[in-house]
Amino acid sequence: MVSVDEKLLYLDYNLPLEERIDDLISRLTLDEKIPQFLNNAIAIERLNLPKYDWWNEALHGIGFAGIATVFPQAIGLAASFDLELMSEVAKAISDEGRAKHHEAVRNDQRKIYQGLTFWSPNVNIFRDPRWGRGQETYGEDPYLTSQMGVTFIKGLQGDHPKYLKLVATPKHYVAYSGLEHERHFFDAKVSKKDLYETYLPAFEACIKEGKAEGIMGAYNRVNGEPCCASKFLLQDVLREKWKFKGHVVSDCGAIRDIFHDHKVVETGAEAAAMAINAGCDLFCSLGISLKKKKKIRWDWINNAIQEGLLTEDAIDKALKRLLRAKFLLGMFDPPEMVPYTKIPYEVNDSEAHRLLAINAARKTFVLLKNEENILPLKKDVKNLAVIGPTADNKDVLLGNYFGTPSRYTTILQGIKEKVTGNGEVFFAEGCPLKEKSEEGFGEAIRIAKEADIVIMVLGISPRLEGEQGQAFESDLFGDRIDIGLPGSQNSLLKEIHEIGKPIVLILTGGSALSFEYAKEKIPAILFAWYPGEEGGKAVADVVFGDYNPAGRLPVTFYKNNDQIPDIRDYSMKGRTYRYFYGEPLYPFGFGLSYTNFHYENLDISTDKVKIGENVNISVEIENIGNISGEEVVQLYLSHSSPKYIVPIRELKGFRKLVLNKNEKKNVKFTLTPHDYSTVNMEGNRIVDPGEIMITIGGSQPEFRENNGNFVHGTIELIGKSLIFE
Repeated sequence: MVSVDEKLLYLDYNLPLEERIDDLISRLTLDEKIPQFLNNAIAIERLNLPKYDWWNEALHGIGFAGIATVFPQAIGLAASFDLELMSEVAKAISDEGRAKHHEAVRNDQRKIYQGLTFWSPNVNIFRDPRWGRGQETYGEDPYLTSQMGVTFIKGLQGDHPKYLKLVATPKHYVAYSGLEHERHFFDAKVSKKDLYETYLPAFEACIKEGKAEGIMGAYNRVNGEPCCASKFLLQDVLREKWKFKGHVVSDCGAIRDIFHDHKVVETGAEAAAMAINAGCDLFCSLGISLKKKKKIRWDWINNAIQEGLLTEDAIDKALKRLLRAKFLLGMFDPPEMVPYTKIPYEVNDSEAHRLLAINAARKTFVLLKNEENILPLKKDVKNLAVIGPTADNKDVLLGNYFGTPSRYTTILQGIKEKVTGNGEVFFAEGCPLKEKSEEGFGEAIRIAKEADIVIMVLGISPRLEGEQGQAFESDLFGDRIDIGLPGSQNSLLKEIHEIGKPIVLILTGGSALSFEYAKEKIPAILFAWYPGEEGGKAVADVVFGDYNPAGRLPVTFYKNNDQIPDIRDYSMKGRTYRYFYGEPLYPFGFGLSYTNFHYENLDISTDKVKIGENVNISVEIENIGNISGEEVVQLYLSHSSPKYIVPIRELKGFRKLVLNKNEKKNVKFTLTPHDYSTVNMEGNRIVDPGEIMITIGGSQPEFRENNGNFVHGTIELIGKSLIFE
């Protein structure tokens, strides 16, 4: 133990951060330093330093740590296109994270999922709907992902001038999006253009704008280099180009992958040295060994030093970055100095957070179809049939990486609670989630015939899509082989439709589905994602008109598998709305409302822009319907005559507005040179002279034009071209 008379500079909160870190490192022996590189770092009793586990999760609520508020899955939050909402959710999550940590410390517990370093958000690009972990992301678009990721990170880390509330760790850096069962050995071949145009921008924004203190490397290789041991990614791009000062953590077991699966080196010592020398500071240890795990991993680093592959200077450099995070979290300062220590434990699973989760869910739902305004339904419906395998299913509320809700409301329960008077709600599962079976068809048909209206609740659940080893009924280790409705669900839908009753179709899932029959035949379709702990209440609010939906698709919904390239092909050619030339089932950015909006008076600061100048844009939006509603105003750029391959169109701005009936608002955007630049084949961002079309509206533009106004169904858009010179 340290003598009480000894001056411990690292505990002096008045000293500069770097001086405190250097002092602490100077007091550590090499044998004490090495175990600090594991996520479950040991205590150093002689310096009064407790053990600490770096591994914690907060994807859409505090995960795996007992009772916590479960917000909508990340892909649903992206569908809200609502940065203010994202900020509120992130702040609530960080409140619960701080409260849980300090409660654990008060009880002398410092285990996994009890720390302040959270491995969220997931800002990988959801380039293929078959990838099981796409539900964890903010969709297929680099701009939307960047905006959502930055906002989430700021909400987690707080705005105190000295202390971080939590540490956010965007993941998985980089070019990771399936196949799950190949992630430990797969080499993603990525062109410079795709890397800088699609895969890197969200991470860059999270570091430069979000100021994330951590970042997690991916399992896979990129162009031959393991992501967790890539000098190019970790040193050249991350630290030198982006000026990242924080720490890098490996994905769990990724250091083992370097020699065991990627086989770029032969031993654990070589893998550990390769990672640390490249800039990886912390090893997440899952899957290393079932026996004596700590010792084996320490031996890798020890052996690397003994073999001359790794120096103590390199160890110190990495350790400084890890200690920096702990100091910024206030772990070495008196609790009364750190304002976040005062957050009461009662904020966890509080009524305020529960209400926020319900409100967040309502904002995520995407109304895809509403013929003859069948929605919203009347609450005094006499006989209502609810049919489908995901109607009374808890799994579809939670997604993956979730905590434990103290109570939850399924879609069926939410509908039952909403129906008033003498109305009756009948339920039949109809068919299993995945298996092809018509055994339950009879009961479903019977209640449908007796009903005035039928609500079908179909789709997929986290049992069919997720991380490797977690989606127990997945076709392919967490991924999907086919994007259609699984099992007998489509057959069930056809049988019920042929009865002739009005049908509202609610779809659940964390990724795009194909449902061509439903789009053609079913009058009303609502996509509900994985809506969180009481998602059923939120669904019922929308279905029965207590909330006007305004979500937009953060991914392209394709018609079928034939429209999607090989999942192993990491080229963006033919992928996402930016490079897909076919006709989708539903396009990125699409979503309807119970009201209508009109766009006019598009004003752009100039018709001709000198390269390097900003462009100021304004437009007026009016609610011309009968009820108040939210509108997602989207701005897209299209380059008319590029010199090389560029996206068909790109989202470059969005705003979420609330407009009362007959209310009009003006929205302003500013395009910077970065916004209207393109990435050439060498990966350089440049601005070429030429024409650019600017389009603003409630969805992305289609190819057809009518007097300057672009139209997609009832969604109105307005456009104008600019000349850059």
